[in-house]
Amino acid sequence: MSWVGRWPAFCFFYAPGGGGANKVNFGMDQSGRIQNLIEPTVDELGFEVVRVQIMGRDQVLVQIMVDHKDGHDDGQGINVDDCATVSRAVSALMEIDDPIGGAYTLEVSSPGLDRPLVRLRDFERFQGLEAKIETNQPQDGRRRFRGRLLGVEGDTVRILVDGAEVELPHPNIHKAKLLMTDELIAASEEN
Repeated sequence: MSWVGRWPAFCFFYAPGGGGANKVNFGMDQSGRIQNLIEPTVDELGFEVVRVQIMGRDQVLVQIMVDHKDGHDDGQGINVDDCATVSRAVSALMEIDDPIGGAYTLEVSSPGLDRPLVRLRDFERFQGLEAKIETNQPQDGRRRFRGRLLGVEGDTVRILVDGAEVELPHPNIHKAKLLMTDELIAASEEN
């Protein structure tokens, strides 16, 4: 396993824009559009996009989490200089493409220790650690699951919850993240 560092690094950039045009409902489509726009450039810089989120209406925040490619790094994790490098490249792309259509704040950060789990490979990479998962649709009468990650089988995430294995279809996962535990902290200090 490779770790990104205990605490997230951040870099902010403010992009002034066209007044009230940013009072729109940003959703997954917009986040996906931005991710598709920036991924090739972020990849060329030696990083990968973990997640893109757009929050706010009057003051729009575009949050981009990046990690070293394939989880490999020099043991130091993502630092402020890495975030600044990605921020400069991303802001240039977004200035040209203008996917927000108004003023926004760009935040580039590392995922941190209690990182979000987004892609199937995230669930595989961190198997054996504690996680919290919320689903879009209830499964077995519940939407929230907390337990030890057991890995991935096809497009299904396996997690041990209260001594029983639960299989969650990846497309049904709304959000997931690692839980801050002594085991997670100890594992990060080893790397």
